[in-house]
Amino acid sequence: MSAVLLVHGLYHRPEHFGRVAERLRAAGVEVVAPELHRGSLSADTAAVQAAVDLAAEPPLVLGHSYGGSVITGVRGAGRLVYLAAFVPDTGESAATLGGASPRLQEAITPEPDGSTRLRPDLAAEVLYNGCSDPLAAWAVGLLRPQAPGCGRGVPLHHGWKDTPSTYVVCGRDRVIDPALQRRMAERCTEVREWRTGHSPFVDRPGLLAELLEELMRR
Repeated sequence: MSAVLLVHGLYHRPEHFGRVAERLRAAGVEVVAPELHRGSLSADTAAVQAAVDLAAEPPLVLGHSYGGSVITGVRGAGRLVYLAAFVPDTGESAATLGGASPRLQEAITPEPDGSTRLRPDLAAEVLYNGCSDPLAAWAVGLLRPQAPGCGRGVPLHHGWKDTPSTYVVCGRDRVIDPALQRRMAERCTEVREWRTGHSPFVDRPGLLAELLEELMRR
């Protein structure tokens, strides 16, 4: 595999993967982190598909949270990695699989234009539990408003059915119930479980970088 694609979730930005990307690039790995927030699941998937199509060889493609729905619809990946992510089957969306936990829903604030944002204090507690206060503050500062509807999108293709896949269950997740993660992980080729919160790319970047390097060496 020639490259690693890091696909973020709702409210997030590519910069949230910065600490992981830095480690991978230091090891000589090409890293691409597409910008989502294109307004729909299909548009987000098209943005990632374009990055896959540009790779010299089938890349390793990681999706976090909602990013799992995005990478599910991609064709031509060498391996899919679902990090505390949704793994939809035919007719399923992130919302129908379970969607946001009650704790995350409490943090969501609607805006007059129909978009939503996250309350910074609750976002830190839910998304970045286990992180130091400075790290959580850095990550919260990068969060952006989210257009409506993306979580209800249904993939038209299901790459995990014909592409090797790894699911990483985050056992202390407060966004996607770990029990739901374990059920979705049964759809993947292999499963790992970490005792982390929802966002190990923030507080455990070395752990994630090591996994991705291991998978690429295969």
